[in-house]
Amino acid sequence: MVVAASAGGVEALRGLLSQFREPISATLLVVLHVPAAGGKVLPRILGRAGLLPASAAADGEVPLPGHVYVAPPDCHMLLVGDKIRLSQGPRHNGHRPAADPLFISAALSGGPYTTAVVLSGTLDDGAAGAAAVERRGGVVAIQDPGESAYDGMPRAAMAATQHAKVLRLPGLAAFIDQESRRPVSEQPVPPAPDLDRQLRVFLEPVPEPAAQPSPWSGVTCPECGGPLRQEDASVPVRFECQAGHGWSPESLLAAQAAGIERALWAAVLRLEERSRLHQLLADTAADQGYPISAGGFRTSAISARLSARQIRKLLESPGEVGITGTGKD
Repeated sequence: MVVAASAGGVEALRGLLSQFREPISATLLVVLHVPAAGGKVLPRILGRAGLLPASAAADGEVPLPGHVYVAPPDCHMLLVGDKIRLSQGPRHNGHRPAADPLFISAALSGGPYTTAVVLSGTLDDGAAGAAAVERRGGVVAIQDPGESAYDGMPRAAMAATQHAKVLRLPGLAAFIDQESRRPVSEQPVPPAPDLDRQLRVFLEPVPEPAAQPSPWSGVTCPECGGPLRQEDASVPVRFECQAGHGWSPESLLAAQAAGIERALWAAVLRLEERSRLHQLLADTAADQGYPISAGGFRTSAISARLSARQIRKLLESPGEVGITGTGKD
């Protein structure tokens, strides 16, 4: 069982784990979007939420049934064969750990034995991974958006899948318990070279390029500034740069918006500095008896100050410069 959450996810995870009245026969691998310097107490919080013990995952560890393994901060958690692997490979959708790498690795390793669960969170990390789990014969369960503190991730996963179960937390716990006991038929699962390549990005120092790479999209990666390609065979749509950073559409739009805002605030800072410098030069020129130079510097100081004010007004109304939307209807 692979579980992903973001904003509002701690409460959702605690609520989910508190529903289990007895141990289950499945392993739960959990990814929560946390900052690199935080999240170390999450295993302790989740271990106190219910009967299932929880711990931070370790590289090379063989996961045990009835146990919750939590991705450590600043590490992707993957399931490769029957072992947990940790990777500090490229950020995915701006996150490390991220949901999609875990889901894709579990889909490749577990196929029809895999169940993916998407809980509260913003944007759409986990949607592509949930689609990969379904494609490989696994099942997907999603927290009811009406119950989720943040419904972005649940709704994105719903849009990316065809047969997902949408349930409130008690129903999700019952579904996980039921799925952990369900016999799975031994049906062959066809190879998935595109998913294999996506997974190798997190396991190999130099990512292997696609066999027939799509042309550059004309859009740059918000993480490293490199050009992005749109993956042709990817459903949902996915972008990847040469360094291996992967982006879903909503996450890419959100990262671009954050980059635009940072650039505009930097412009405000530089313009206000320019205004102060030109005013200082104007005062100096006036003191030294150069009125024409002083007037020119004052004009430049006023112009820079007015430009800074205009950008500040735009930032106070971010919709006017298109730095808030994610393309949703």
